[in-house]
Amino acid sequence: MASTRLPDKPLADIGGRPMVVRVAQRASASSATRVVVAADSAAIVRACQAHGVEAVLTGTQHISGSDRLSEACELLGLDGADLVVNVQGDEPLIEPALIDSVAALLQARPQAQMSTAAHAIDSIADFTSPNVVKVVLDAQDLALYFSRAPIAWWRDGFAGGIDTLPQPRPLRHIGIYAYRAQFLRQFPRLAPAPIEATEALEQLRALWHGHRIAVHVTASAPGAGVDTLQDLERVRTLWRERPA
Repeated sequence: MASTRLPDKPLADIGGRPMVVRVAQRASASSATRVVVAADSAAIVRACQAHGVEAVLTGTQHISGSDRLSEACELLGLDGADLVVNVQGDEPLIEPALIDSVAALLQARPQAQMSTAAHAIDSIADFTSPNVVKVVLDAQDLALYFSRAPIAWWRDGFAGGIDTLPQPRPLRHIGIYAYRAQFLRQFPRLAPAPIEATEALEQLRALWHGHRIAVHVTASAPGAGVDTLQDLERVRTLWRERPA
């Protein structure tokens, strides 16, 4: 609710429903056995309940989404090997299949405590933008590093300026995460990592402490998220024009 670029963002109307309800509806179309909205505002909880969406009220002190999810796990009694997928509340066009893919990947990778997603970057502007998070993988599609800088960087990348993308194409991180509930409950107790503070990326805390993150590489970019009023209007238009 405290978004500076779009105040009261979770309750913004999209096709007659609050945005957070639209996100929950999309998540409900996945294979998830339960969909719950974790909110720090009673207004969000009331809006969800009015539309038949389960919601829990968490504290306002959390500095990251993972911290909020950790409290939600305790409130919901989730622990051990339960799989929790964090879908951002401003992704009303998220594909249910992406949720399933991220969860299935974590289920299949016992060496990982988290999973996430990425897709190939197709523009130099995205590659060089600090607002686009990049990820580099190992041979098992486990994350080596996340950065706001353009990575992986080819040795002669500065020669003659940046007029092409390295090959293989760099990967853009998609902000969806799956966790094992036991790890998620422990995550807030891990000491913040120096690289996490430098990059302002909380997933680096997991890597810094030696935990692995599996990455599902999808063929296409996810649906548009909502950060600004312009984003909201674009999503409203897409919603009106979507096939029945």
